[in-house]
Order: sequence, then structure tokens, then C-alpha cells
Amino acid sequence: MKRENLILLADAYKYAHHKLYYPGTTKIYSYLESRGGMFNETIFFGLQYILKEYLQGPAFTQQELDEAEGFLQQVFGRDDVFDKSKFQYILDKYNGKLPVTIKAVAEGTAVPTGNVLMTIENTDPECYWLTNFLETLLVQVWYPCTVATLSNQIKKMVTRYYTETATPEASGGIDFVLNDFGFRGVSSVESAKIGGAAHLLNFSGSDNLAGSLMAIDYYDAQKVYGLSIPATEHSICTLLGREGELEVFRHVLKTFPTGIIACVSDSFNIFRACKEYWGTELRNEILSRDGTLVVRPDSGDPVRTLLEIFEILFTQFGYTVNGKGYKVLPPQLRVIQGDGVNYNEIGNIYEALKNNGISAENLVLGMGGALLQKIDRDTQKFALKCSCAVINGKEVSVAKSPAEMNAQGDITESFKKSKGGRLKLLKLNGVFKTVNEDDEPGAENLLKTVFENGNLINTLTFEQVKTNVNTN
Repeated sequence: MKRENLILLADAYKYAHHKLYYPGTTKIYSYLESRGGMFNETIFFGLQYILKEYLQGPAFTQQELDEAEGFLQQVFGRDDVFDKSKFQYILDKYNGKLPVTIKAVAEGTAVPTGNVLMTIENTDPECYWLTNFLETLLVQVWYPCTVATLSNQIKKMVTRYYTETATPEASGGIDFVLNDFGFRGVSSVESAKIGGAAHLLNFSGSDNLAGSLMAIDYYDAQKVYGLSIPATEHSICTLLGREGELEVFRHVLKTFPTGIIACVSDSFNIFRACKEYWGTELRNEILSRDGTLVVRPDSGDPVRTLLEIFEILFTQFGYTVNGKGYKVLPPQLRVIQGDGVNYNEIGNIYEALKNNGISAENLVLGMGGALLQKIDRDTQKFALKCSCAVINGKEVSVAKSPAEMNAQGDITESFKKSKGGRLKLLKLNGVFKTVNEDDEPGAENLLKTVFENGNLINTLTFEQVKTNVNTN
């Protein structure tokens, strides 16, 4: 399969920048940050994938350069924009290895927004233009960072409700509360891989096989981290029509007489299914199983539907009251909500369960598009900006500070104001802080070199990244 041509992995406007930088420029130093957004911290993850997939070793060949030349001449309709010699220089002098240094915080680290996460600078003065040429590709790290952050924030929420309503013995189930149902809902297989792996930093439940493969291929994971169970879909449960649904349910239990099995139960009437089929006809069979049946509603208002289902299941199957005073179904029975699940709705669901005396341990979740697709670069406001340059031998601090008009018509300073100078990331007394390189000379810079002149340095395994997340 033909690989992507790195020379063409940039926004078109960047190909003229080698001419537009002020004469005498020999170095461009830029940094990446999450400027704010939905959450006040961001988990850094996914850069190693981008570096391995696109930048390491010879990043392009002579054939790819020749192909890019003809393509870009058509893009611009003129021959004075793309300068083939700029890339030819890298090919001839460095065999296609990119003369840049990239430093980054350790992947899996949760860093408060507004702090530097990564820096990049050219190591050859002839390649000053290369630093921000790579911006288009490097900023795509926003995606795995945002998925990892969202998934982690949901884990914090779930953990809080477990702490309030479940016993410590049940906390082992948290790892499987949020299951990745997102493969079909993303825009590409690559998105499924990257987003799926990001989710696995926090949870182990996943139907997205691509995520586990990415962790193995790019982070040397020593095992498959995404685990799943047998489960039905509507094409199975509707085969015999409305009157045959009970027979299908019976077949499902007979097919997997032990272990965990999930069955979608809303093909016709979820409430009838829970009361008459699962709760009456098949009740004794379920309670005698060496395993757990997970009932899945898949339509309707999540909160209202779940509360009604739990009321029926408690009535039909009974319940215990745990040490914190909340109802728990028999261990042979649980519920999974996989429809309409997003960050805010998860909070609504668990709060409703709590208010109705239902322990969080009764419910697990499946999350698809809202986990892997309904996010964008502005969810955590990612940006890569130049903060330092060398012009005619002199190092200068570079920053922007836009003025903007608010709704009242007042001119104010924009949140897009950028940082100036060469930067480092510190953790002083447990608090992250971005400072200039010359400040706090005795403090450790948490930004470590991960890429230098075509070579990956300080790579991490998936196990190490997960450890960093858990340390957070």
C-alpha cells in the first residue's frame, strides 16, 4: 500500500512561507498548547504515533518529491510558490531525515490547560521554514489527546458515583463501565485506531479492535487491552418477529450458558421484555446461570427508560441493599446503556440512579460517536504557535496578542494571546507551570526530546503511558 507523501501533508498556504519569512531568518521555534476548553486539563497522548507513522527515518523519497512538484504546480498554477530545492536539500544532505528537534511532556500526563505540551525547532538554519510546515500534521495530536481527556473525565465521574453509591468491592468493575462503541461512527479507520487507543488508557471495555492494534503496533503494548463479550444486535433479535422474541432470548441464553452475554431488548417493547420475558419466563434460568446477562435498551430517553427498567427488574428479580444503602441487582443481571450516551448525559444518568436509591454498579455504558467523533480541535482549543526566532543572528521573542470586540462592544484581549520566548514546563510544589527556559534554572524541564533529526528518542510503551494516566 502506498504511504502518504509527507511533502503534501500540509496546508497549501504554507508552501510560500520560505519566501515570506523575513530575510535573515534561520530558526523558528514553536510550541503546542491546549488553551482551554471543555475541561481544565488535557491528557497528552498520540504524538508517538504521528512521529512513527509520518516523520521518523527518511520522511520522503526522491520519487515522492518529484510527484509533489508536479502536483503543487497544478495547485498554484505558477512555478514560483513551491521550491523543490528546499526539500531536495533535506534529501541530499540528510537522506530525507527531517532536521528538527521535538520535545514533549511524557505521554499520559494530565497537564492543566494553558501550558506548553510540546516544542519544535529546526536544527539546520537552512530549514527555518520546516518547523511550521509540520504544524498541519503535528496539531492533529489534538484528536488522541481530546479522546483520552474525555474518556478520563468520564472515568473520574463514574468513580465519584461509585464512591458515593457502591461498595469498595464493586470498584473493580469501573474499568469496564465505559465501552468503546465508536468504530462505525468515526470518519476513518485511522480515527478508530487512534481514538480507540486513547480510550484504552482509561478503560478496558471496547468493541473497537483497531484501538488495541494501534497500541500494539505503535506503543509496543504487551497484550490486547480492549476486551469485549458476546452480544446480540437487532438483526438477531428481530428474526422471528414480535411473537418470536422470547424464543430468540431463550436461544441466546442456551448458546452461552455461562459467562457474560449482552442482549439488546428494545426491538419491540423493552418494558415487556424485561417484565414478561427476562423477568418471568426466563427468570429462573437467568438466576441459575454461572454468569451475567446484560440487558440493553437502545432507544428512548435514557434516564426515564433506565429508571423504569430498573424498577421492573428490581420487582421481578429482587435486590440487595449494599453497605451504602443503595439497591443492587443479583449478580446474574446488569444493564448497559449504549444509546444517546455523552458526557453530560452520563452525569444525568448516574445522578438519577443515585437519587432513586440505585447503585452505580448496576449499569455499564457504551459510547460511540460522542466518544470518538463529536469532538474537534476546539474542544480543548489546541494550537501551535511560533514563540521564538533567530533573525540575522539575533534571537527574538515572538508572540501575538489580538484585540477583539466582546458582545458589549468593548475591545478586550483575546484568549488566543500566545506565549513568547523559548519555553519549558515545570511542576513546582505539585503545580504545573510554563516558564521561559532561563527561569527557575534548578527545576527539571518536563519537556523531553522525543524526536531529533529523523530519530525517535525516549519512546514509551503503552503500559508506561497507562501508568502515567493512573498516576494522575
